[in-house]
Amino acid sequence: MLLLRLAARDLLALNARHRLVPHLAARWVHFGRGDASEGERSAWARSLVSLAEDLVAADRGNVEMIVECSPTVDASEGAARTHGQIDVVLVGRHPAEGTLSVQLVELKQWSSVTRVEAATANLVYVEGIEEPVAHPALQLGEYHALFTGPTGPLSGLSFECGGFAYLHNATEESVRPLLGVQAPTGPYAHTYTSDTRGRLLKDLRRHFTDEDDYSAAEYILHRMNLRNTPLLDAMVRSNGEDTVFTLRGRQKKVADEVLKASEMILDPPDRQALVPRPQRAVFLVTGGAGTGKSAIGLQLRADLEAAGRTVKYASGSRAFNAAIKENVGYTAKEFRERFAYFSSFVTPPDPPLDVLICDEAHRLREMSKNWRLPAEKQGTKPQVDELLDASRLTVFFLDGAQTVRPYEVGTPELIEDAARRHDAVFRHYRLVEQYRCGGSDAYIRWVRALLGVSSEKAYGWVPDGLMHIEVVDTPDEMERIVRTEFDAGATARMVAGYCWPWSKPDKGKNLENDVRIGGWHRPWNALSESFCANGEPPSRIWPVHDAGIGQIGCVYTAQGLEWDWCGVIMGDDMVWRTDRWVFQRGKQRRDPAAAVNRVAKAGSLDPKVRTSTLGDEDFARCVRHAYHVLLTRASRATVLYSTDEETRRHLRKLVGETDVHGLRPTQDSIPPELRITRQGDGALSRRARRARNKAKRKSEMMLF
Repeated sequence: MLLLRLAARDLLALNARHRLVPHLAARWVHFGRGDASEGERSAWARSLVSLAEDLVAADRGNVEMIVECSPTVDASEGAARTHGQIDVVLVGRHPAEGTLSVQLVELKQWSSVTRVEAATANLVYVEGIEEPVAHPALQLGEYHALFTGPTGPLSGLSFECGGFAYLHNATEESVRPLLGVQAPTGPYAHTYTSDTRGRLLKDLRRHFTDEDDYSAAEYILHRMNLRNTPLLDAMVRSNGEDTVFTLRGRQKKVADEVLKASEMILDPPDRQALVPRPQRAVFLVTGGAGTGKSAIGLQLRADLEAAGRTVKYASGSRAFNAAIKENVGYTAKEFRERFAYFSSFVTPPDPPLDVLICDEAHRLREMSKNWRLPAEKQGTKPQVDELLDASRLTVFFLDGAQTVRPYEVGTPELIEDAARRHDAVFRHYRLVEQYRCGGSDAYIRWVRALLGVSSEKAYGWVPDGLMHIEVVDTPDEMERIVRTEFDAGATARMVAGYCWPWSKPDKGKNLENDVRIGGWHRPWNALSESFCANGEPPSRIWPVHDAGIGQIGCVYTAQGLEWDWCGVIMGDDMVWRTDRWVFQRGKQRRDPAAAVNRVAKAGSLDPKVRTSTLGDEDFARCVRHAYHVLLTRASRATVLYSTDEETRRHLRKLVGETDVHGLRPTQDSIPPELRITRQGDGALSRRARRARNKAKRKSEMMLF
C-alpha cells in the first residue's frame, strides 16, 4: 500500500491547488480502507503540510515524501491491515556519504499527554482517545524492523535509517511524559514539538543533502515492485532459458492453484497411465492492463515444462509473439514448440496437450478463419472449443477493456459457457494489483474514466509520483519529449489512433509519411517482412527495435507490450464536443500525384472498425478500447496529443498543470544503479543471437 510519493515542494504545490486531500481520500478507498475519517483528512491537511513546509524551510524541498506506506513488499491488500502503515517515509541522500538516507515519521496531532504510570513513558493518555496509547517510538521501532528486515523494501541496502515523531501542535511541556529518561531510545526514537522546530530543521539538514540529482525514492519503489522490469526485457535477459518474474500477492496464488490442479488432473509425466484421467479444467484469469497476466502465463509455461508437461503458450497478438520470437533467442523450431496462435488448433493435437495457456483471450474470434489458408485448415466450430479440445487443462488470461476489433468475442461468459459444454472444472480469478504504469492504479482508473470505459465520470488527474501524464499542443513537442528520453537510454515509442491511411513500402522499400498533422509528417510502422530502405524495422519487431522510434505504431502493433515513455496521438475518431465524446468514421481518397491514399474525411480509417455494418455503439466501444490500450502502454510517463483543438482543451483541463518541479520522471532522475539499459539487440540476426547465447553458455560452464 502506498498513497502518494512526491517531493516536499511538489506536495505543497498540490495542496495549494486543493487536490491533495481528495486524492489521498480516493486512494484510501481504493485500498479497501473505507471512507477516510475526519481525523485522517485533518492529519493529511495539517500534519503532512506542516512537515512539507518544514522541509522547504530547511532548504530540503527536494526530499521525497512517501505517504501512508505499508512496510512490506507484499502487494496484497491485506498487508496494510496486517502491518498498518507508517505516516511518512522521507527519502533522500546523505549530505556527507551520498548514500540513501531514510527517516521514518509518525505524525501526531496530539496537543498534550499524561502519563499512565509514574515509572514508565511507554504508555500515555491522549486527550480525545479513551484507551492509553503507546509511545510513538515503539511503533517506529516496529516499522524500522519491518522496513529493514529480510522481506522489507530496505533490506540489504547500505544506508542511514532513523525515525522521529512530530507533534507539531504540542509543546515540550505539554508532552513531557514522552521526553523523560524513561522514554524509548534508538535511532528512530526522536520526538519533536513546535518548541523544537529549529532542532528538527537542523537535523533534516544533517540527514539529507539539498542536491537534486536523482530520485532516491526510486530505490524503495523498486524494492516494493512498483518499478517493474518490462515483460519483454525480462524475457530477453533470460535468453529464453528461464524466467525472471517474481510473482506476488494474488499472482502467486493463481499460479500455485494452476500448478496444483495440474498435479491432480493430469497423469504423472514420468509414466504412462493405463487409463488416462478423464477430467478437464479451465482456469480464467481476468485483470486490467499491467496486472501481471502475461508474467503469470510465462512463468507457468516454464514451471510446467520443467515438470515434464506438454505445454504451449498461445496468443492472439502477432506483435507479442513476433517480439518474443525475434528477441528472446529461440530458434524457429524452439519457438514453434513453445508458442502458437489461437488459430493454430483447427486440427487438435493427438494426444491433447497437458496444458494450453491462452494469453490475451479477449482477442478470441468466433471461428478460426483465414482466407489465405485452404479449406481443410479453416475452422468449423467456435475457436474457444478448438482451444479446449487441444488440451486437458486450459488457462485463459483476459482483459475485457482491450477488445479493439468487432470480431473479437472473448468474454468471461463465452469461456465459462465453453467450459460447461466440455464438462470441465471451471475457476475464475480476478487480478486487481497494478504493476504497470509505475504501479499507479490511480492512473489506470483515471484513463478508464477519461475514455468512458468505466462507469466513473471523468475527473481531474492528481499527480501521485508513480505515473506521469502531460498534454502537449503539437506533435513536434510530443516527439521532442519522447525522443529526448529515448536518446538518454529509456524505452520509448509513439503511437496513434488509426486515423490515417497506411501505405505499404514502395518498390525501393521507402516508407510513405502517412501520418500527416500540419507540417509534421511521419510514417506508420512498416507493413513489411524485412527492413526498409532507411533501416526501418518490419512491423513484427517495431515495438522492440531501436530504429522503431521514428515510426508511429497503432493498437495492433502495441498491444501486449510496454515502454518507459509513450507518446499517444488521439485522432479525429474520438473528439470531445461540449460535454461528451463524439466518435467519427473517416474516409480516404486517392492522391494521383503521389500515388498514395490521403484523408478525405477525418475520423477512423481502420478498415475493420469504420465499416458501416458495425453499429454506432460497437464502433464507439472499439475506439474507446483502442485508446485504452494505447494510454496504458507506458510504465513511467504518457505524453498525450490530440489533433482536435477542443479535445486538447478538454484534456488539458483534466490533466491540469504538469510544470511542478520534479514530477516528470526523466531518465536522468533515476538513480544510476537502477537504470535499465535498453535492449539493443534488434539489429542482430537470430543466427547471430544464437551464436552469442551459445558462447555465453559455454563461458559460464567454464567457470565450474
